[in-house]
Amino acid sequence: MTNRSPILPPAWLGILGGGQLGRMFIHEAQSLGYKVCVLDPDSLSPGGAVAEKHLCADYGDEKALSEMAKLCAAVSTEFENVPAKTLDYFQDKGIFVAPMGQCVSIAQDRVLEKEFLQQCASSSGIGPVPYCVIQSQNDLTTVPGHFFPGILKTARMGYDGKGQTNVANTNELALAWQEFGGDVCVFEKKMPLAFEVSALVVRAHDGESTAYPIAENIHRNGILHTSTVPSPSLAKHPELSKKIIAASFEIAKKMGYVGVLCVEYFILQDGSVVVNEIAPRPHNSGHYTMDACVTSQFEQQVRAMARLPLGDVTLMEPVAMLNILGDVWFDQDQVVEPAWHHVLAHPSAKLHLYGKATPKIGRKMGHINCLGKGIQEVKDACTAVAHDLGIAP
Repeated sequence: MTNRSPILPPAWLGILGGGQLGRMFIHEAQSLGYKVCVLDPDSLSPGGAVAEKHLCADYGDEKALSEMAKLCAAVSTEFENVPAKTLDYFQDKGIFVAPMGQCVSIAQDRVLEKEFLQQCASSSGIGPVPYCVIQSQNDLTTVPGHFFPGILKTARMGYDGKGQTNVANTNELALAWQEFGGDVCVFEKKMPLAFEVSALVVRAHDGESTAYPIAENIHRNGILHTSTVPSPSLAKHPELSKKIIAASFEIAKKMGYVGVLCVEYFILQDGSVVVNEIAPRPHNSGHYTMDACVTSQFEQQVRAMARLPLGDVTLMEPVAMLNILGDVWFDQDQVVEPAWHHVLAHPSAKLHLYGKATPKIGRKMGHINCLGKGIQEVKDACTAVAHDLGIAP
């Protein structure tokens, strides 16, 4: 049986992945008095730059895994595409792993994810969009006609709009599948979407669970653009918010999950709701918690993996989070540092940059949280900041 006692500072915690999520986790762990070892193959990783120890190696490197196992009392991951067997390695060594490899393996394969969410539907009350699995030429001919138009998604390694494409008919489906190399894919029926939300829940080792206020999200080119909390569109539908939170708790429970879990939902034009996907880690749409909530999602990740009591998720003020992509650094192909002094001239704007070495188009480089007394105030502030950066609608 797993040791249930808390892991207290100054113990070492391990994080797989040194991207921005790892970096923000490390900052919170350090503020609580822990030391952090990060495993990431990138010598310039943002997390590696701030951790007490950076093992610059592949996620399957036996020497690095052994070193991390000897050092760390608990291990977590900052992204779902780390090999699940790497998490299993630490668990087999008796190290507390949150979330476990079996949870991550569900989220890193869209086929397993859809099947799991379908299985949860009977108890959670919310199922996934209609879908079918494409893994052979024959599967292309058996897709129901009412699934068109739809979206073809690769089963693995898809994120931020990558590995997916819109499909209008059978011929386009066949061409798209060939372009994806004939790999296993999921084909989803395109639904009449009203708006998108995400639920961020935290589950402790003893089953204690809590949920942050639901975020309403807007995407551009498949990448999150803004998150507004509390969700303006759900304000008049408290029963729907309760249903979404309850479904998210049920999903986490059925996974045997420990840690921070994001569950994304589509609210359809007829008022019904479907579950889109899960992320077994802190999430971009939860970055608002860093400034607007008593306890951030990253502190909760530390608390869950160290078997500490979970923190207060109260929203202190309404907030709108604006993603900053590498695009804002480019002016006619010249790389120019954005005018952060203009952004910070807005008193409620809280700037978070991720310390990435090189800006690239579409690359997440930071975010800004705009706080205020009401939803309209934070939306106006977010729009003004976006205008200053040249990314307003």
